[in-house]
Amino acid sequence: MKANETETLKKLQKLTTQYFTTLQPTNEGNSYTAQFKVVNYLELGCLITDLLKLCILALDNDMHNFSKKDNSSAINVSLILETVLHLFPMDEMEFLGYVGEIFE
Repeated sequence: MKANETETLKKLQKLTTQYFTTLQPTNEGNSYTAQFKVVNYLELGCLITDLLKLCILALDNDMHNFSKKDNSSAINVSLILETVLHLFPMDEMEFLGYVGEIFE
C-alpha cells in the first residue's frame, strides 16, 4: 500500500472512532443500539404513547378517534420532534463531511 493510502486510512480510522457515536454495537453480533435521553419514566411513557397516537392518526387519518375532553390524548409533537432530533446522527454527518474533504 502506498504511503498516501496508508495515511488516508489512518485519518479515516481516527475520524470513525471520533464521530461514529450514535450507534453502539451490542453483544449480539451485527446489531446496534441507538440511545436517547429522557428526564424520567413519565417522559418516556408520554413519548411512547404520543408516538403510538401519531401512528394511529396517520393510519386512520381521523382525529375523532381520541376524546377531545381527555387532555392525555393530545399528542406532544414537540416532544416527538425533539426526540427525533436527538436520534439524528450529527456526529456521523460531520464525519461524512470530513471524508468528502479527504477524497476531494
